[in-house]
Amino acid sequence: MVRDWSFALNELFTIGKLLEAAIKKLKSTSASPRLDAELLLARALKAERTCLYAHPESKVNSAQEKTFFALLSRRISGYPMAYIMGEKEFWSMNLTVSPHTLIPRPETEVVVEQALLHIPLRATMEILDLGTGTGAIALAIAKERPFCRVIATDISSDAIAIAQINADKLAIPNIKFIAGDWVNPVANCQFDLIVSNPPYIASGDPHLSELIHEPKWALDAGQDGLGEIRKIVFGAPNVIKYGGHLILEHGACQADDIIDLYRTSNWTNITSIKDYAGLPRVIIATYNGSNTT
Repeated sequence: MVRDWSFALNELFTIGKLLEAAIKKLKSTSASPRLDAELLLARALKAERTCLYAHPESKVNSAQEKTFFALLSRRISGYPMAYIMGEKEFWSMNLTVSPHTLIPRPETEVVVEQALLHIPLRATMEILDLGTGTGAIALAIAKERPFCRVIATDISSDAIAIAQINADKLAIPNIKFIAGDWVNPVANCQFDLIVSNPPYIASGDPHLSELIHEPKWALDAGQDGLGEIRKIVFGAPNVIKYGGHLILEHGACQADDIIDLYRTSNWTNITSIKDYAGLPRVIIATYNGSNTT
């Protein structure tokens, strides 16, 4: 990192001064400059954030300073905090993340909430998560419903490896991860409930340029943003039981188009659910057709 601080480096020798300078630098690139600065400095010092508050006058050695500046440089360049820290909280679980996986978003917890409403507490249901990424949705469901068996697929073997790391770290045993494209790896299985947070951003959407650090294949869903959702809506009947539920996350402006897709493929009781910002985010439907397998 090029150190263009407004005062000499030899003045940057305390926790307080490092934080002050870092917060100023992060204001132009981060919505939470203080939090980011504190997390990065705590990581560089291998200490808890509380230590920063308790000892702002403590000196930072050259090795710690070098590590901090390296972390800070990445954040100033726009690199996501979750990737820098290597972790992201979801459903009160501290998940390992990497550039091979999409960073879990708070609104995706709505998928988990809706799934749990359809799974009795001591049920022994078969659950499928499509495009699992870090395993966030699947792990949350498996954690809350320990008597269910959860299977999660992802086309990326690297993502599957991360998801397995999370399952092992969290000691959640009732889950299995399989590499493959959507329902293909489980073609001979039948599930009571299917969940998914698939790619749903259109190829020409300017928001994609704001997400350049995350895997494009986990975001880009073709010209209209519905390419992967179509595969799920039309493919899920092959692996879902009669009366089973499909719960899909989607973009805020896609609800009507997705409801139309459901209606062409023997789905009923189609319901749109809003996220915490009041935007349409999740659609739930019941399968009342015949399985094609």
